[in-house]
Amino acid sequence: MNKNKGLLSKKCCPQLPFRKVTHVIFDLDGTIIDTETMIEEVLTEICQSCGKTFKPELHNKTAGAIVEDIAKLLINENDLTMSEEEIVQMYKDLTPSKCANINFMPVPVQGAEQLIRHFAEHQVPIAVATSSTEDLMLLKTNRHREVFNLFHHIVCGGSDPEVKKGKPAPDIFLVCASRFNDNVNPADCLVLEDAPNGVKGALTAGMQAVIIPADDVPYEIWKNATLRLDTLEYMAPELFGLPPLVTEGSAVPKISFTMHYEEGKQREETHGTNVEEELGVKGWPALSISADDTV
Repeated sequence: MNKNKGLLSKKCCPQLPFRKVTHVIFDLDGTIIDTETMIEEVLTEICQSCGKTFKPELHNKTAGAIVEDIAKLLINENDLTMSEEEIVQMYKDLTPSKCANINFMPVPVQGAEQLIRHFAEHQVPIAVATSSTEDLMLLKTNRHREVFNLFHHIVCGGSDPEVKKGKPAPDIFLVCASRFNDNVNPADCLVLEDAPNGVKGALTAGMQAVIIPADDVPYEIWKNATLRLDTLEYMAPELFGLPPLVTEGSAVPKISFTMHYEEGKQREETHGTNVEEELGVKGWPALSISADDTV
């Protein structure tokens, strides 16, 4: 079991950690559906065609990026000798055959489908902001069309002419917010993402961002997220003023504040404690939600 299970991070005053929101924007790959492994397989095949090995350290840079930006990364940081156009075409050629069996995110990174249905049932406006092209998005989501029909709209950054720059630019999130019917302020939108590129784009757009990163993503990469979850099963929508997600027979997680320090130490703190003066180290307040320690 992940010893940090349920850890959420928020660099702010713990007395007022989150703003209320009215709308929710989901990322697609790695957040709702399980495609990250498939995408890495495609990138590995592209690199192998040039006699190269896909560098694992590029995973966090390619996650959430449009294919044109991925091509640039592979050329500049993985030393591929192909042109950008050749990489993009090979990516588009390889991906469709791998989309047939895509499913929702598995254990332990699950909970997306339940959350989508919950928001739809409570009439919370929801949308998707994905870096995929529309054609690829339709292939990836074909098995789950009933669930994806619950979204107000889906913005495909890889083919949408209004999205000028891909994540980590804020374009896709601003476009996504603008397509809700009620002229929502971006600050009233919450973004659910698995990729640091998406979190950066959401924050730049003025939104709050929940990250559900892979286990190997280090703190330095996800630290600026509004909230960190190991799984969307631990999502507490009421923290953002949204209808609470409590199913029949489920326990309500215990929520408490913890301080985290540069040395990696943790200690429970009451509001108002001057941790930096007391310990002489930089600290940041964080929420902890424990699924095992319930109330």
